[in-house]
Amino acid sequence: MRRGGTWIQRWRVPLGFLCAALFILFAKPRPVTLALGAPVSLVGLLLRAWASGHLRKNDALATTGPYAHTRNPLYLGSFIMGLGFTIASGRWWLGVLFVALFLGIYLPVMRVESATLSGLFGERFAAYAAAVPLFVPRVTRYRAGEDEPAFDQKLYLRYREYRAALGLLFAWGLLVFKAYYLK
Repeated sequence: MRRGGTWIQRWRVPLGFLCAALFILFAKPRPVTLALGAPVSLVGLLLRAWASGHLRKNDALATTGPYAHTRNPLYLGSFIMGLGFTIASGRWWLGVLFVALFLGIYLPVMRVESATLSGLFGERFAAYAAAVPLFVPRVTRYRAGEDEPAFDQKLYLRYREYRAALGLLFAWGLLVFKAYYLK
């Protein structure tokens, strides 16, 4: 991967914020949709937190924790968070739009990152990629012959994963406000 990555890698986060703003604008949340979407978003948030505690970006190939089930648990967590957010929005067509935008943005990013990891870790990554799906998790855990390290809270903090929780709280606050005060 060249310095700075592809344009889609560089713009995926700002595009996500733009999409979230549009989703909030068009959302018609109700108490029932908020109640259905909240646990889904929480599962995604917890998956992202778990994944961040097992990732040592470009220093070691992550194959433990959620990486033993999917090669992209951070993106899967984001997808699940977004799915919960979309459920809470109360608009089915936002769900269709969300899935299309997510796949259009993140599938190319995952492919570029796979190529980068292949270049960094060679045969080890090839064996891992052959056994672990790109996105949809496998049920059984992949074992690369190494001990399963414990979740490392320092990595969670190093990668500032708490920002995902803060962003989710802010977005949910807006949906709750819209549901109860902007009827």
